[in-house]
Amino acid sequence: WETLLSSMRIGEVAEFWCDPIHTGMYALVSRGMRRIAEGRDPLEGQKHRCGMGNMFDYHSTGYDDLDELQRTPQPLIFIMELFRVEDPSAYKRDTWAMSKEEKLAAVPVLHSEGNRLVLRREFAQAAAKYQEAVICLRNLQAKEKPWEDGWLKLENLVTPLVLNYCQCQLELGEYYEVLEHTTELLQKHNDNAKAYFKRAKAHAAVWNEREAREDFQRVAHLDPSMAAAVKKELKQLGERMRKKHVEDRKRYQGLFQSSQG
Repeated sequence: WETLLSSMRIGEVAEFWCDPIHTGMYALVSRGMRRIAEGRDPLEGQKHRCGMGNMFDYHSTGYDDLDELQRTPQPLIFIMELFRVEDPSAYKRDTWAMSKEEKLAAVPVLHSEGNRLVLRREFAQAAAKYQEAVICLRNLQAKEKPWEDGWLKLENLVTPLVLNYCQCQLELGEYYEVLEHTTELLQKHNDNAKAYFKRAKAHAAVWNEREAREDFQRVAHLDPSMAAAVKKELKQLGERMRKKHVEDRKRYQGLFQSSQG
């Protein structure tokens, strides 16, 4: 494509016929581009760095037309329009396309941007920043051996970002999202009081009283400095549950009386 584009003028639309000898890897390139267009990480779920290694492992690109192209290579026609030419440093690279060093440099910037957005109560935008930073680190972790030093250093960076993301989701009312992420976090770090606290608040919000109380009690046990906050949350939970029980009784009584009538 670089060779083709170098023959074009800005504003030109051109059609290029390419022999199969030049397009053998196109199915794998197209798969990555389609995932990007779908808002997904093009490396999501990969077990190998090599595209062909992944093909041997999964036996499919995930797209029927691309699988057919792999089985029976054909000439391809590319239609390109050249909008503008920019300096390589003039655009913001997507995190999936960054090198290891660029990803590590991007994480604190994304973390800081997320914090700034939280202060402005722009929780959806802040959550997106935290999530992007987590994706950067998870991509790097995939190249490390689990629980070894390199992996653990990255995990220590991931944990506060996940907790910040969960706090944003609590503010947005996405309680089941919080339950999913905190539970996943606690499977690896079962002594994280903040994760239990956020999960407890999510359980309380969806009326899981027993689970909420258990998590709040774990918080007080793991971090006595949070005992006052736990006491306050348990009091609020008790009041909400009593109010709900009264409303439920009235509703059922009304149903019973109407059925009798």
